[in-house]
Parts: sequence; C-alpha cells; structure tokens
Amino acid sequence: MTQSSGPSAPVVADFRSVMKDLLLGHDLPLPVAEGIFAQVMDGQVSDIRLAAFLTALHMKGETAGELRAAVSAIRARMIGVKDLPDGAIDVCGTGGDGLGTFNVSTAVAFVLAALEVPVIKHGNRALSSRSGATDVLLELGVGLPDGHDDIRAQVHACRVAFLAAPNHHPALRHVGQVRRELGFRTIFNLVGPLCNPGHVRRQLVGVFDPRWQRPMVETLRDEGSHCVWSVSGACGDRRWVDELTLAGENRICALDGGVIRDWVVTAGDAGLPPAPIEAIAGGTPRHNARALNDLLCGAHGAYRDTVLLNAAVALHVAGRGNIIQGDRLDIVALRTNVALAASVLDNGAAHAVLQAVRECRADRPE
Repeated sequence: MTQSSGPSAPVVADFRSVMKDLLLGHDLPLPVAEGIFAQVMDGQVSDIRLAAFLTALHMKGETAGELRAAVSAIRARMIGVKDLPDGAIDVCGTGGDGLGTFNVSTAVAFVLAALEVPVIKHGNRALSSRSGATDVLLELGVGLPDGHDDIRAQVHACRVAFLAAPNHHPALRHVGQVRRELGFRTIFNLVGPLCNPGHVRRQLVGVFDPRWQRPMVETLRDEGSHCVWSVSGACGDRRWVDELTLAGENRICALDGGVIRDWVVTAGDAGLPPAPIEAIAGGTPRHNARALNDLLCGAHGAYRDTVLLNAAVALHVAGRGNIIQGDRLDIVALRTNVALAASVLDNGAAHAVLQAVRECRADRPE
C-alpha cells in the first residue's frame, strides 16, 4: 500500500475551518488535505458535508497537492491485486468531460489484448456521465471478477481483466452516492486513474482538462510508473475530451524513459480522417454496448478510427511499438501501429477476446 507523502503527517482536519478556507479561495496545505480526505475515506464526513466540500473544492479549483492527498488516502485503503504481468497496461479516462462519447478506452482494451498486450483496466459505473465502462461491459455479458485468483486467471487466459472500482476501493462507497447526486466532475474523476489496483506501471490516461495532465503524470511517476501518456483532445469551442480525438489537436504529456515531455498528435499524423466529436456521441449502456460489439466485428466509421488512434499510442506506452525518435514523433511508426490495431478488428481477433472473456465468466461457478 502507498502511504501518504510529504514532510508532515496528516492532521485531524476541522471541517468548518476547511470549508471556510475553501470558500475564501484558499488552497489546503498538504497535511490538512490529507487529514480531510482520510476522514472522507473512513466515512467520517456526512453526505451533506461531503457535497459541500466537493462543491467548494471544485469551485475554488483543485490543486496538485490536494490531488496527491486524495490519491494517498485512497491508495492507503486500496485492496490491490498482486502477481499480475509486469508489462500490463491500463487505458482509461477521467470522465467528467460532459461529452457522452462512446466507450473508447474499453474498446482499446480488447484491441490491445488481441495484440498480446496484457491489460488491467480499472473502471466504474457512470457517475458523472451516461454510460461508464462497467455499465457497458455488463451489457456485453462481461463479468468483472473480484476474486484475485479469478483476476489472475482471466489475464492469463484472455490477456485482459476489467477491475470494478468498488471491489478494490471499498472506501469509495462513502462518496459514490454524493458524486451521483452532484452530477458534475469532482476531484474523484482525477484520482480513479491514479489508483489502479493491479499496480500497473504503464498507463494511457485521458484527462478532461489539459491543465491536469502534468500533475497526474508526476503523481504516477512518484508512485513508480515507467511510462505514462496523459492525453486531452481538443473538440472545438474550448471543449476537451478525455481521450485522443479526431476532432482537433491532441495534447500529450508523456513520462517516457524517466523524462516528462509534451507532444501534439493529430488524426492526420496517424493517417486518419478528421471527424467532429459528435460523430462518436454515445447514449445508454445498451446503445454503447451495441456500438462496441459492432466495432469489434469490423464496423467502420469515426468510432473505429478514434479507437485506432488511441490504440496506436497505447501500443507505444505498452512498449510494443515505439513512435518516438529522439525529439520527434515518428509518423511512419505511428501509422504502423494504426495498421496493427486495424488488423485485429478486421480479422476477428478483437471480437474473439470479447467472447473469451464472456466464456471465462461463464465457466466460473457462481
């Protein structure tokens, strides 16, 4: 378990004092933030107070220190899974962008697994959106194992396991209802991707706001990650989506080889046509599940191209297809990765992974 960091131990935070500081626009010192998040994770803060706290924090604007405090509190209470593949990758987004797109990172997980990349994907039901990864997976008949032996067996057999946040972060039960009632993104959108129970060291993380890319990468670096690419896609009208998009430039903050650098990637770099974000507008879990199944069966369109772009970058993060040469993006290598991803959609291998995961669930006794 990861313990709290910083020069001082968490303090017992007085809630009224914390709220007063937040309403005055003051950032919380690290020990105070660690103290209040510890109380939240231990269920010592009422729903009314928690809603006020999250709203005030959101209105003030969360800081990198407050993010680290939340991550520390959650990781300290996390039920982790050991003995998973060292080279496993997580692909996920923060959510909170309000755009309601199809489930891109979930589709990417099937593509990567079909390319022999082990994936430990950490997800949840929809809290600030219409259709979360867990909602869609359940519609597809994919089980989310909670037993650690079952998780290890599924990764071995299918090269992918989907970890449901409630099974590994019981402390988050204290915030779930409030998050659903609030309906807007909170600091917990940010912490989810930073607390993978499989202790992955490689991650492609989509972020709803580029200003959070570097703090998230630095947090994961400090937690021991080897390669992290944090991405935000520009969609026009000052909107950002928490994945690589066809709609505009994609800002990337990347931890690679111990160095953090910034990149920009576009659909054109990958040899893919541009498309507005509305081209991948999603809906209910059933609607999104149907679209994902069609995609894995070879359907073409903007959804497929968005998945190909994200999968191409994820292959680099997984160490399976380097797209960086010195201080530049290797366009030829990026397009090679796109072609690899396309091949498993076209030959049925990605859909076979979906079927294998379904059968893996069916083979286990209830």
